[in-house]
Amino acid sequence: MDISNPRRILAVSLTDSTQHLTRVIKDLTGTHPEQTSTSLAGSSHNLSIKTAYYTAEVPIWLDLISSPSEWAGSFLSPEAKEVLEVLGGLVIVFSLPVEPQSDEGKAARELIQNVGKVVKDGLGGWSWDGVGLCLGVGEIDDVDEWEDFCTDLGLEFVQVKNQTITGRNEFGEKTGIPRALEALESNDWSQSSDGDLGSDFEDFEAELGIGKDAEADVKDKNGPDLDPESLDFGFDYEDFAGLKQAIWNAGQENNEDFLDGEPSTESNSKNDEELNNEEIQKIERMMVKLQAVRDTSAALPEEQRKKVAAKAVAEVMNEL
Repeated sequence: MDISNPRRILAVSLTDSTQHLTRVIKDLTGTHPEQTSTSLAGSSHNLSIKTAYYTAEVPIWLDLISSPSEWAGSFLSPEAKEVLEVLGGLVIVFSLPVEPQSDEGKAARELIQNVGKVVKDGLGGWSWDGVGLCLGVGEIDDVDEWEDFCTDLGLEFVQVKNQTITGRNEFGEKTGIPRALEALESNDWSQSSDGDLGSDFEDFEAELGIGKDAEADVKDKNGPDLDPESLDFGFDYEDFAGLKQAIWNAGQENNEDFLDGEPSTESNSKNDEELNNEEIQKIERMMVKLQAVRDTSAALPEEQRKKVAAKAVAEVMNEL
């Protein structure tokens, strides 16, 4: 599926971190961004995304911030409403300070705090169906403080080291630019929202037991138990919004007509049944993976479990 008019990414940094913003955009897209006049501010660059289920040329709007509070104020004004409505991603690029309490560290926190305010008050916070990333550029070893700070604002922290090394962390997850790309690829870039999916998708939810209205069917021994609350490690129904969209897109890509409920021929009925079984098996595999993450994170504090849960959702979406 080709997404012809995708939502946009807004990538920002402080004015004195232009080199870091340039480097990150180059690493994400493969090409250097072109300046408008003498500055990156106001310029645009495309990110080409191609997965098994969709392709998109996602425009990245670049901006440099000199006063984070004034910037946040302008983006929360009524005039900026239309800009926020088309955003599907927000990327903050900053320099990781050696000393967190240095002037550089305070400036970075002020930037993240004000951009986080726009995410919370302008985009809907945790209910926003977009991806928010904080890319800290630097070599420091202890980044737990930055990770917690970003998470509290509804943003995912990713450390970007000066030497790009493809690797994974102790949980087997991608790190650095590959992780940022993975998060962006897992996002839904189409302009439509979950509310536009229609009754067909609601019927599909009811059949598989993942909708809010599914009750007894969820516990049916003949179907998968997909109640997110049963995972008991930080998931709620909103965590499944992106998964639902990914399942829907996968179904559209494969022309799965079984959602209509009225196959026109015997052959179509047989094919629909096979596709239906495949989708159920896919969901079952997904739940097994999520439950495994639950088991391994059971001893973690609640906030850490929520972060692990969010990462698990992103990985599962990337597989659908």
